[in-house]
Amino acid sequence: MNYHWIKIFDNQTELESLIPINTIIVFELRNEKICVTQTQNGFFAVQDKCPHNGASLSKGFCNKNNEIICPLHRYSFNLENGKATSGGAFALKTYPIQSKKNGVFIGIESKWWEM
Repeated sequence: MNYHWIKIFDNQTELESLIPINTIIVFELRNEKICVTQTQNGFFAVQDKCPHNGASLSKGFCNKNNEIICPLHRYSFNLENGKATSGGAFALKTYPIQSKKNGVFIGIESKWWEM
């Protein structure tokens, strides 16, 4: 899989200080809104739009089960794989996060015509 790696922070320390545990922030990168959060299990990035009814997941919250919860109908999604853990057979798009010497990056999958 080919990715566009987009820098979101200059270093890991900046990432950790600006996204404390169970805080969700949203980025708009390459026309995609992406929630980035930190839980006890690390940092995760998922699509912002709930696949059930379109609510912004960045207005929801994370729980101790490593899930993001939709603010509208309380559907929950596993942050590691995006799969619904309640509410239906929906799934979120997940994005890889990489921390390198020159910054912290989110990978957005390249479109077929960009390869």
